[in-house]
Amino acid sequence: MTGAGLPSYVLGSYAILAWLQAEPGGETVADLLKRAKNGEIVLSICVVNLGEVLYIIEREESVRAAHVVLATIDELPVEQVNATRDVTLQAAHYKALYRMSYSDCFAMSLARQKGATLVTGDPEFQTQDEVDLLWIGR
Repeated sequence: MTGAGLPSYVLGSYAILAWLQAEPGGETVADLLKRAKNGEIVLSICVVNLGEVLYIIEREESVRAAHVVLATIDELPVEQVNATRDVTLQAAHYKALYRMSYSDCFAMSLARQKGATLVTGDPEFQTQDEVDLLWIGR
């Protein structure tokens, strides 16, 4: 996915789940997806956070539902970024510093690496000052 010079956002698991489940904040994510499709912004998600979304859907619904969600996400204008060594080491550092889930640390690490705004409503992120947030929480 290209987009040099465009505003960049990283979607946390919270953001994807809010969109999928039509929860508060989901409409903001829908707008971001529309803007990405129109080439106005760049959206990314770390595959670790993608995995988190899928295990939550499988646990709450079914394996079949998780496969449907994966197929849906694969069609979105969202770059799926592998957890590189640099992203992983930064995530480990964040886990040592902050009281947040390890998977959330990957979203924050990817946002920092890309100079992107992290889209979330997860209260765990309110204690950090490493990256800018687009807050979609209540």
